[in-house]
Amino acid sequence: MLLSKKLTKHYRPNMGIMLFNKEGKVWLGRRLAGFDALDPESFTDGFRWQMPQGGIDKGENYKEAAYRELKEETGVYNASLIMVTPGWLAYDFPPEYKKRKWRGQRQKWAVMAFTGDESEIDLTADDHQEFDAWRWEELENLPDLIVPFKKEIYQELVDTILPIRDYILARPPA
Repeated sequence: MLLSKKLTKHYRPNMGIMLFNKEGKVWLGRRLAGFDALDPESFTDGFRWQMPQGGIDKGENYKEAAYRELKEETGVYNASLIMVTPGWLAYDFPPEYKKRKWRGQRQKWAVMAFTGDESEIDLTADDHQEFDAWRWEELENLPDLIVPFKKEIYQELVDTILPIRDYILARPPA
């Protein structure tokens, strides 16, 4: 859902990261069961896969937030920024999920290319581990793996990013 400026104050600013490997697949992490006892995602085993995401700190720009969140949640430090989505995409939290004063989250997404070696992926890189497993997945499959209240955002991302992914894969290697 696109937000009007009037509504943005009710949604927590958040940065998501869509990290592509050389084969055009996207990095997904499986959220730790019980990571947040109030988080319905923790109790929905079939929908625990998601891309890295997190809040934008005060005074931090989108690029800084994307690289920080990527490193904290995946250990990845070798990635190049391709683009940041324009505008804000937003989702509402389910009624039973209370997250401070927020109605939901508004997100920008950084699309990045993984330029490192998989050995740098470390789910324990930060002191608050969020994922217990990871994998590379086809972009088109993402909406079926995310919790239902985020599905619309993931579908919109897939629809937006799919032509970009296909263009990058069609280009001959440099």
